[in-house]
Amino acid sequence: MKLLPLLLLLALPSVVQAQFTFTTNNGAITITGYTGSDGLAIIPSITNGYPITCIAGVSVVNGVLVQGAFANCTNLTSVLIPDSVTNIGPMAFIACFSLTNVTLPNGIISIEDGTFEGCFSLTDVAIPSSVTSIGSFAFSDCYSLAGTIIPNNVTNLGSGVFAWCAALNSIVIPSNISSLVGDTTISGRGVFLDCTGLTNIVVPTSVTNIDSAFKNCSSLVGVSIPNSVSSIGFQAFYGCSSLARVVIPDSVTTIGQDAFADCASLTNITVPDSVTNIDEDAFGGCSSLESIVIPSGVASINYGMFYDCTDLTGVFFKGNSPTNIGSAVFYGVTNAIVYYLPSTTGWTTNFAGRPTAPWLPQLQPTGVSFGVQTNQFAFNINWASGQTVVVEACTNLFHPDWQPVQTNTLTTGSAYFSDPQWTNYPGRFYRLRSP
Repeated sequence: MKLLPLLLLLALPSVVQAQFTFTTNNGAITITGYTGSDGLAIIPSITNGYPITCIAGVSVVNGVLVQGAFANCTNLTSVLIPDSVTNIGPMAFIACFSLTNVTLPNGIISIEDGTFEGCFSLTDVAIPSSVTSIGSFAFSDCYSLAGTIIPNNVTNLGSGVFAWCAALNSIVIPSNISSLVGDTTISGRGVFLDCTGLTNIVVPTSVTNIDSAFKNCSSLVGVSIPNSVSSIGFQAFYGCSSLARVVIPDSVTTIGQDAFADCASLTNITVPDSVTNIDEDAFGGCSSLESIVIPSGVASINYGMFYDCTDLTGVFFKGNSPTNIGSAVFYGVTNAIVYYLPSTTGWTTNFAGRPTAPWLPQLQPTGVSFGVQTNQFAFNINWASGQTVVVEACTNLFHPDWQPVQTNTLTTGSAYFSDPQWTNYPGRFYRLRSP
């Protein structure tokens, strides 16, 4: 029977005044608070003959911080907001712990900072296509929010928009977003911070910068990074403990501090030649990482870059020895060897406390490509991308007369070799060398 008097507020201004506090300005009403005790709040489109156009959030009046219109309405379960409302102020529904459903008006342009922060029971929200901006922490701590569709008109996502939304398992980032960032403090409060249910994410081609966006998304197993991204910044994928493989596109020039730190399942990562800067602790705590290739443009190896990468066995440098070496680069690493190309300079027998060795082309002696293929003897060659390798052959290892058979440039780090003449010899041996 609680609904009857509530529904009557559409016709009875005195009831409206009992349920809401509001101000009148230039022929329009702004709701500033809610005093009702019912679980359902229906906001009228007109009261006292004036349209309701705004729901006020937090504001400072004479130095006093005023709570959001529905802030801390812990018994509120559902809200229907009329289309006449075009603005909902910051923190308007903060800490409405019981709120499970809200209908947003079609004309609203932005969802302000902290609007639904701490709405623990909110399971679903339909964001109208009119929305162009979602403010910082707008849906943070909405533990029950499993998914929502962000309209393509949205061009801005603030820090921590969906932070601590543990039930969030899928979301589509709109194609107009240019940056996925959080603040750059040690907390790294990113857009999807601690979304522990998120498993896969596709970053749209409009994004150029990723910064602390997916920190502690511990269930994230796959991410697609487009060629538009130039920077993978501070703590971008920090603590993504289920992430096993990442391909970084050729557009990226910077890998920031802690970008992939504590990605405990990461076994393979491709760092493109476009990268010139890798910051502190970028791969620290990647305990499953076995090998990595460092591009020739990287001149500095910063503090703790491979800190506690306990499974690391090979770090392969494509350029000259870096001139700036930080401390604790290989702290906790006991088996890694640093490999360098024979044509590069500045290398000694030791680098940052680890032994060094020449990085030479390798013949892959196993796999489907090894052996007789279509009446030709064949195998794959692995080495650094862009390097040229010469395959030589001889028929007698006691008195070898090595002759070049084929020259290959490894544009992608590997090449396929096949010898159609092998049947012309009783036995044939092969070796690899650089020109």
